[in-house]
Amino acid sequence: MAAKKKAKRVGSATTRPKATGASSKAAARGVAAATSKGAKPTAKSNGAKPPAKSSKSTKLPAKRAKRAPESVPKESPPRKRRPLPAQAATPDTISSVDVGAEAPSFDLADETGARVSSRELAGQSYVLYFYPKDDTPGCTTEACGFRDALPEFQKLGVRVIGVSPDSSASHERFRAKYGLTFSLLSDADKQLATAYAAWALKKNYGREYMGVVRSTFLIDSDGVIRNVWRGVKVNGHVEKVQSAAAALG
Repeated sequence: MAAKKKAKRVGSATTRPKATGASSKAAARGVAAATSKGAKPTAKSNGAKPPAKSSKSTKLPAKRAKRAPESVPKESPPRKRRPLPAQAATPDTISSVDVGAEAPSFDLADETGARVSSRELAGQSYVLYFYPKDDTPGCTTEACGFRDALPEFQKLGVRVIGVSPDSSASHERFRAKYGLTFSLLSDADKQLATAYAAWALKKNYGREYMGVVRSTFLIDSDGVIRNVWRGVKVNGHVEKVQSAAAALG
């Protein structure tokens, strides 16, 4: 009897009670609910340490904006400068038409279209004066001064001739308007003005341009330049020329 009681105690100590059907179903429901909610096992449940948070940002880098191609600035076309005429006077030209030099030859049309040449003037003294333009204030004053003094020049045997780039028709109107009685030659291409260095660079209020420099030359009967006046000031000029003509003898 004693042996059988001992065996029962041993059996009761080692035997575990089986889980009932209700408790096992509840446990299964808890596991399923945890799985459906996406619950993750925590570090505490398995004894592992939680991963350390990264210091770097997990944000994706923003897309760089596309750089617009650099626009190449258009080169502005170079400014066209007005070329100076090829016949511009040079220092050599000026020195070659100074006092004592042989007067340059010419053959030009006058106010009527008739030709006047240095060849036909051979053996005669003459005044050749260059002026910028017909019927302008300074040129008109100068022309009228020679007109008024023309009788005195004729007594001295000296012919007076005016020269400008104006046409023969312009000269004719100019003569008729002011009663001019001496020849006006048309030097449209400025060849004679260039030969006498009267076509040169001028300045006016800071602007540079080519034009006729008011100039007068007294040529004797041998075709030699006896007097030169450049950059003429109109007032009193005719009287100076007349005095020089009288000194020719």
